[in-house]
Amino acid sequence: MSQQQTESRVSRGNWGRRTSVWVFSFSLVAGTAVLPAAGPGADSSSAPRFLSPSDEVLTSYRAFRRMHAKSEKFNQEGWLDAWTEMDSNGFRYTIVSERGSDYVRNKVLKAVLRREQEIVAGGADRAALTEENYTFSESEPEDGLRYVLLKPKRKDVMLVEGRMVLDAGNGDLLRVEGKLSKNPSFWTSLVNVIRHFAKLDGVRVPVSTESVAKVKFAGESRLDVFYQYESINGRPVSVAARRMLASAGVGNR
Repeated sequence: MSQQQTESRVSRGNWGRRTSVWVFSFSLVAGTAVLPAAGPGADSSSAPRFLSPSDEVLTSYRAFRRMHAKSEKFNQEGWLDAWTEMDSNGFRYTIVSERGSDYVRNKVLKAVLRREQEIVAGGADRAALTEENYTFSESEPEDGLRYVLLKPKRKDVMLVEGRMVLDAGNGDLLRVEGKLSKNPSFWTSLVNVIRHFAKLDGVRVPVSTESVAKVKFAGESRLDVFYQYESINGRPVSVAARRMLASAGVGNR
């Protein structure tokens, strides 16, 4: 075998190992970034006083989900659309369409859905915004927004060290932003997450999630998830709620 062929094999081997590191690390990261603020059957009495007490607890939903993952360094990206459902029987999904890198779609996006299925089956309440999981402290409001600092009570890849952003007028949760309190693997040095929420027909639900991870040897990787709800807690989403999300551009990015 020539020196050029040997170097080519070594190069491909290094690329494969580094890509595997990225896929392994980012699938763990992404799996922690798509869960709602509380799972089925969550106790609303344990929610922090900063959140509106009138919120109906999320017990089930059916939503169309758009997912996109990208690695800048490897110049690989993939897209996946799926119908997702969550209720007392767990989390289920049906893939509708997919395109882009086979590796990203099979090893990252589909892995995210499988990971979420496992997390919901094991009890998603460990990720909920409750007194059991967080210490809350409010900072000064500004520009019509209230900010509540989040300090996790334990190191956990399901918890975010950062803040909640609330509407100053009605106290509705707009987003949760910060870094994971524990990196999901040795290979990840930083994971930033922004989860956007909206109150649809009286129920607080996630409407989009942005996750950016710094992975050793693989650089920065990104996952974006958007939700379009068909039903929440067994009821069809109202026309007014659909219009509100459409006007905000959710699901059209």
